Amino acid sequence: MFPNGLPVHDTIARIISALDPAEFQQCFIHWAQSVNERTGSELIAIDGKTLRGSYNREDRRSAIHMVSAFAVDNKVVMGQLKTEEKSNEITAIPALLSLLDINGCLVSIDAMGCQTKIADSIISQGGDYLLAVKDNQALLHQAVQRELRPVHSAGSHPENVIIEQGHGRTEAREYHVLPADTLREEFPEWTGMKTLGVAIGYRHDKSGKSSLAYRYYISSAELDTAQFAAAVRGHWGIENSLHWVLDVAMKEDACPIYRENAAEILAGFRHIGLNMLRSETSRKASIRRKQKMASMNSAYLEQVIIAGMASLGKK
Repeated sequence: MFPNGLPVHDTIARIISALDPAEFQQCFIHWAQSVNERTGSELIAIDGKTLRGSYNREDRRSAIHMVSAFAVDNKVVMGQLKTEEKSNEITAIPALLSLLDINGCLVSIDAMGCQTKIADSIISQGGDYLLAVKDNQALLHQAVQRELRPVHSAGSHPENVIIEQGHGRTEAREYHVLPADTLREEFPEWTGMKTLGVAIGYRHDKSGKSSLAYRYYISSAELDTAQFAAAVRGHWGIENSLHWVLDVAMKEDACPIYRENAAEILAGFRHIGLNMLRSETSRKASIRRKQKMASMNSAYLEQVIIAGMASLGKK
């Protein structure tokens, strides 16, 4: 294909930076939705990540920040959008959601996205929200704590506790849910709020350090304890299944290409590559190992591409 060898990285950067990021994102989202088979009431986790190698060395502009939508069950990136300069995830999340088909899905977002406009946007598109609540919504946070305090203060319920050991630490997680009847009247601006939840996490590591954390949530879905626990844990999985893989296997933060739109476009290409590598299941191997096999074996590379285009995300 390249009789004179691969182009140098500067040439690749110039070509990629010339692409229109808005059109590229539209093409990516249409492709992801066309090849991803929905699995009922799917959980879509929304979270942001800074590309640390993308800061502009010439005018010292900050590194770009990408917000991604991740289908947790299929481990497929459904879309991503760069936050605008001098802005944050609050403005990028509604713009990303407007590009996606979230009808019938549960959309989980951390506390940054706990905004009434974002909740309204999800409901208007036929989805349900699961939003973490912290002090950026101080009155709501206090009210959720007030409602749930009698429940988790009454003592542990063994059926609600999950214990895990590994990596030199022991973790115990406990989950509680309540109907949001009282708060729905107290906070009518939160459209469709039906469930309150708390995830209690206790961690003890081999050095003797211990920590206890309470994480509070609101949801427009009627969730029982098991459904709430699965959704909360599913959202946390975006760090391990997406962000960690992008950093460790694909060296995203080490990429020095930053001119014009190149960093944003390359982030999209990594998501495409990750989706395709995950869709190829004939060999049990890590993403890093699959990358290496594809780079050394053109037949396996073709197999990855075909699998990605034909059956990505299907159950």
